[in-house]
Amino acid sequence: MNFIKLLFSAIIVFVYTHFCFAQPALPQRTITVQVTQAIHFGTFCAIGGNGGTITVGYDGSRTSTGNISLLSISPTAHPGIFEIKLCQGRNVIITFEASTILTGSNGGSITLDIGPTEKGMNGAIFSTKSDCNFITPLRVGGTLHVPGSAPPGTYSGSFEITFNQE
Repeated sequence: MNFIKLLFSAIIVFVYTHFCFAQPALPQRTITVQVTQAIHFGTFCAIGGNGGTITVGYDGSRTSTGNISLLSISPTAHPGIFEIKLCQGRNVIITFEASTILTGSNGGSITLDIGPTEKGMNGAIFSTKSDCNFITPLRVGGTLHVPGSAPPGTYSGSFEITFNQE
């Protein structure tokens, strides 16, 4: 009878010790990304037939080269913004194609070079901050290459950024 009591007591202590020293639950590993603002280059016009470039930085700055004149009428230029939600201390690697083609409402096409982002260039690694409910923003700039032969109109297109967590 004493042996059974001793065995039963040992089992209770073992189970209690097992639960007391168990590892804490791991934080969530899912990443969510939401586009909150598309990149926009504002209104501009090409003077002459040589074309040029328009660059919007991830900080919202806007510059041009060649025969491109930047107009200060609405809509204004701004970077693309992605919101990343992932637990703190995790690393995120961003990858994307270097360029994409935008098509015009009146025909024609122009090339968009993507980047840089506020976290760096293609392949950049950055860490998320705060807790699992904190949102880390990622601002993305780009450069339009406008040929002199591009017809007037609205140009649109899309690009993809892949977010991998470590």
